[in-house]
Amino acid sequence: MMRGMGNMQNMMKQMQKMQKQMAQAQEELGEKKIEGTAGGGMVTVIVSGHKAVLEVNIKEEVVDPEDIEMLQDLVLAATNDALKKADELTNNTMGQFTKGMNLPGMF
Repeated sequence: MMRGMGNMQNMMKQMQKMQKQMAQAQEELGEKKIEGTAGGGMVTVIVSGHKAVLEVNIKEEVVDPEDIEMLQDLVLAATNDALKKADELTNNTMGQFTKGMNLPGMF
């Protein structure tokens, strides 16, 4: 009976250690810069690993007052590209903690 308690305590310690590592990984993700581009690099959007938009860079040759819609589409595409890459990075980074564990509702 007592052995079961030891295992339980051990498991709790492991979980706490994992939570600490996960928190650190989350923090590091927030410091990462992920770049999304569109129009062959004409528009670049940089987001953090927490999906906050940090920068939007637009090359002046793509700025056409006659065609604002194209520019809007490029900014949208570059932003979505960056966010998709941020999601992939998050899944890869945080996925290492949930491998082999069946924790429904973790993410």
